[in-house]
Amino acid sequence: MHLDGYTAKSGTFVPVWTLEIQTLPEDTDRILDEVLKVHPLSFGRYQRNASISAVGKETAQPEPGSTTTTHVEGFEAGSTETYPMVELKISIERDPGVLEKVMDAILHVHHYEEPVIFLREDWASRAAYDPKSDNPHRWWNNGRGLPDRIT
Repeated sequence: MHLDGYTAKSGTFVPVWTLEIQTLPEDTDRILDEVLKVHPLSFGRYQRNASISAVGKETAQPEPGSTTTTHVEGFEAGSTETYPMVELKISIERDPGVLEKVMDAILHVHHYEEPVIFLREDWASRAAYDPKSDNPHRWWNNGRGLPDRIT
C-alpha cells in the first residue's frame, strides 16, 4: 500500500524503515549514542527518537564453533541459554546509504557477533503540528502535563 499522496487535516504519513534490535537493557544508550553519530533519528521536530520495550528474555542453543562454545569454558553445544533482553526500535528514511551507516554503527557497539535485528517497511505519521494548539487533550492543556521522566 502506498500512502505517498495521503493528506488529512491531522497530518500525513512518510515511508520509513523500522529497525528492531534485540539487546541488553543496559546497552540501549550506547547503541543510540553510536547511531546518533551517523543519523539524528528524527521524528517530526524531535531527535533521538526510539522506543524500548520492557525487559523480556531471549533464548538460543549455540552450535559448535559459535562464540559461546569458543569463549565459555565448559559450555556444551546445543545447551539452552537464556538472557534478559529488550527490543530497541528506531526508524530511518528508506535510503540504503543511511541504512548502511546505521547498521555499521549498531554492529560496531552491539555485544553479539550476530545480533538479532529485524528490518520492516513501515509508514510513520507526521502530525499537522501546532505547538500552540488549544486541544484539551494535549499535555500542555490537560492539567496533568508531561508524565514523570524515567532516569
